Amino acid sequence: MQSQAHLNVASNNWRAIGLVILCIRFVQGWIFWGGGSRRFIYDPYKLDPYAPQWMANKVQSAMPGMLFDLSPVVSFLLQHFVLLYISIIIFSLLELISGLALIFGFFTRAAALLTAFISVILMILFGWQGSTCMDEWTMAVSNLSIGLTLVLSGSMAYSIDAWLMKKRPEMINKKWFMLLGSAPWSFPTLKKVAIWFFVVTAIFTVGTYDYYRGAVFTPYHAGPVNPNVFHLSLSNAKLLPDDEIQFKMYVDAGPDAVPMYLVRIELRDENNALIEAWPGTELQKLPKQAIQNSYAYNQVRVGQYGLIAPESAEAIIRLNSSKKLNPQKEYQLQVYSVDGRRWDLDLNKRDSSDL
Repeated sequence: MQSQAHLNVASNNWRAIGLVILCIRFVQGWIFWGGGSRRFIYDPYKLDPYAPQWMANKVQSAMPGMLFDLSPVVSFLLQHFVLLYISIIIFSLLELISGLALIFGFFTRAAALLTAFISVILMILFGWQGSTCMDEWTMAVSNLSIGLTLVLSGSMAYSIDAWLMKKRPEMINKKWFMLLGSAPWSFPTLKKVAIWFFVVTAIFTVGTYDYYRGAVFTPYHAGPVNPNVFHLSLSNAKLLPDDEIQFKMYVDAGPDAVPMYLVRIELRDENNALIEAWPGTELQKLPKQAIQNSYAYNQVRVGQYGLIAPESAEAIIRLNSSKKLNPQKEYQLQVYSVDGRRWDLDLNKRDSSDL
């Protein structure tokens, strides 16, 4: 009798926990269901490779600031369409399924752990973005902590898991259902896992915050990659035959919501004397073959006032010079954005090989 009373108290305690987390279980589920359903149901253009909303554009935008220097992995996917498309479909399905499972409380712990895992992936990819208030970082750490909390709690109230345990009481003692569903844990197990989850969450939150913004172990800063201000990396400058100039440009910082506008390129000699200039009116006339984009998604292209370069765009640019250039002399390319900022690149040798 005493043992049965103890079981009833434990069951009531877990049901109380299920009631307490009911709101966050629903919201966490809706967030992930919303992410998947937008792509599969409400905005299918996100899965259309020919549409501007195609998810590959968002994936590419993550490259400049990804954690653990994983941009080569994303670059590989972007250049292999089948793998890229499969990855996006699988990721979207995981969001959709985990979200629905949490909303209805079905295999709650498995679904919650999946949302926590997705949150870590999103932090690795997009944690550096968010030009106003660290938007992506905030979402990732919040969803991680909510997901791990739901792993601890399960859903013993208003859930399919609870209904299954009511219909088949023997499931309460099944280890697989304790792990994947919502069967109650013993207090020692709950305490041990909760402490580990707290340690992981604290390290993840404080560590990524300090990396992206400082203000913990270092002074506050805009981040290793600034999500607010565009930056242009120039490299591989070469003089080609027929006095053609070639260089690579990569927009490796800045907001992903608007593109960067390049309105003038100048060529100067070692004394900073102007040799030639390509104003916006010339840049807008560049032929398609003069811009060799590295990726098929966010691309450098000509626009009304020069070149339009969204964040994460990378391309090889070729400019025809009307001057006779001396391969023995040193030159410098100067690239100007519409807001007057300038980036310089030394150019001092002739080479007909490809980049």
